[in-house]
Amino acid sequence: MNWVKSKGPFVILIVLGFWILFFSLWDVVSDKGWINIILASYTLLLILAVVFIIIRSIKTFDVSESVEEFEKTLKGRLFHFRCPICDGFFAIKKSKHDNKKIMKMNCPDCGTLGVIPPHSTMIIEEEIPEKKSIGVNFRCLSCGEGITVWAEGAELHPNLNVYTCPYCGTEQTMEQS
Repeated sequence: MNWVKSKGPFVILIVLGFWILFFSLWDVVSDKGWINIILASYTLLLILAVVFIIIRSIKTFDVSESVEEFEKTLKGRLFHFRCPICDGFFAIKKSKHDNKKIMKMNCPDCGTLGVIPPHSTMIIEEEIPEKKSIGVNFRCLSCGEGITVWAEGAELHPNLNVYTCPYCGTEQTMEQS
């Protein structure tokens, strides 16, 4: 269906339109009596154009979007982690700086309280599920830095909180925005 959303069908329709125009002018000059065929051809051409325009305007969610393409749409760095309790995957996007402090937060999948060290190991990209939850933004009330958290392959846990700022180390719940 990718070829339908390209320019190819419209180029073909334009070429067919010129051919039908040529044959309609030929019919006028030579009086062949092709008027019904030409009108049917113009009608078919118009219907195809409308169908291609409608198909092109439909927005589809491409589940096969790779993790690399997802990361390119983000500003800042994206880090993937796996919960040691539920084996759930989650992603954290940091706004400006790398982790300098310990980050205490709930697992976005199971809600278990856990700690992410400043230089933790990340998971292999091939293991990361394609489906992503809606991202939740958190902002530190002390330094103003922010992070965004996603659950990978699952919905976010309703009690998701970040309890320490990974930048300034302030131990207070970050504000969800």
